[in-house]
Amino acid sequence: MNYDKIRKNCRVIRIVGGIALIVTGFITGNAWFYLGILPLIAGIANFCPLCLITKKCSIK
Repeated sequence: MNYDKIRKNCRVIRIVGGIALIVTGFITGNAWFYLGILPLIAGIANFCPLCLITKKCSIK
């Protein structure tokens, strides 16, 4: 299994998901959606919590 390819795809998903949550929170006024900042920062910083827990892929 190519874990580096999965990690790269997960990074894009975290960034897009974080932005989507932030926009949804801004539109609806619901403060819980502002937690989208967490996956956004994780995607930008190239930090993968799943890689850290499973130790299957490395963060370079």
